[in-house]
Amino acid sequence: MNGSNDDSGQYLIKTVSKRSGLKSDLVRAWERRYQAVNPSRTSGGHRVYTDQDIARLKLLNQATSNGHSISQIAQLSLDDLKNLVKNESNTSDQPLFIPNILSNRAHLAEDYIEKCYAAVLAFDAQALESHFENAIVELGSEAFIEHLLTPLLTIIGERWKTGELRPVHEHMTSSVIRSLTYILRNNHPCAANAPRMVVSTPIGQLHELGALLAAIMAELCGWQVTYLGANLPAEEIAAAVKYTNACALTLSISFASDDHIVAKELRRLKKLIGPKVSLIVGGRAAGHFDAILNEVDVVNIQNYVHFKEVLAQLATDNQKQENA
Repeated sequence: MNGSNDDSGQYLIKTVSKRSGLKSDLVRAWERRYQAVNPSRTSGGHRVYTDQDIARLKLLNQATSNGHSISQIAQLSLDDLKNLVKNESNTSDQPLFIPNILSNRAHLAEDYIEKCYAAVLAFDAQALESHFENAIVELGSEAFIEHLLTPLLTIIGERWKTGELRPVHEHMTSSVIRSLTYILRNNHPCAANAPRMVVSTPIGQLHELGALLAAIMAELCGWQVTYLGANLPAEEIAAAVKYTNACALTLSISFASDDHIVAKELRRLKKLIGPKVSLIVGGRAAGHFDAILNEVDVVNIQNYVHFKEVLAQLATDNQKQENA
């Protein structure tokens, strides 16, 4: 009953995305998986939405931002959605509301970890992608990365070391995650004066997943991010920092091979970007390079919570410098 009898407007998905605040890909995902809206089609096959569809999507966007699962509210009527959002706006000062949301999301993430690991173990990429898509919609991008993806990747890494999984299981998982980055990216364009960051991995570091997730997390925190991919020499990374006028550079280090190359590249990078650009390093092998990280005075990220704290402080410092 989510289709609309209100034909006062006929809008293509690009307009719907702008007016609802949701990315086009997320609108399609909600439509496909939960029938949140049922647009009609033009003779050429393009989706056409009404004013009522847009109203529903706006309310669903607000309700999911408040912590509701899209699977539980997608079928509510327009009036029920309005009442849900209105009632919560009236009780937003209650201190137990946000903790309850966070607790529900944590439990939901744990359930998804089990489902996703079972799909990885079965080497079922299609099932894994389906679980990931549902989890992104229900948890939101940030909670998905922090509470589902990070623990899952840790488990996968541990299990292939013990022989329960093969390295190919991890590669399959990474490939599925990369295919979903269009959904994970920030729904809202960053502010014109947003701080700028470049994200990459040093030469010899071929695995880019940690860097890609760091770039997405920085975007979600309001940064304007230029993502370069993996395995770039210091000169090229430094050139990107210069061209974008970035105030921060984030590198991901996933493997501890070729120690002398990583140390050499970090020293060179620090010299090339200068003292005014913050150099941030994270990744599961970053701890192996503590000596060189301390030597060149980088910010060593421990986890995503720490990363967000650092980003918030750097954004504040950058704003103060611009206002000075």
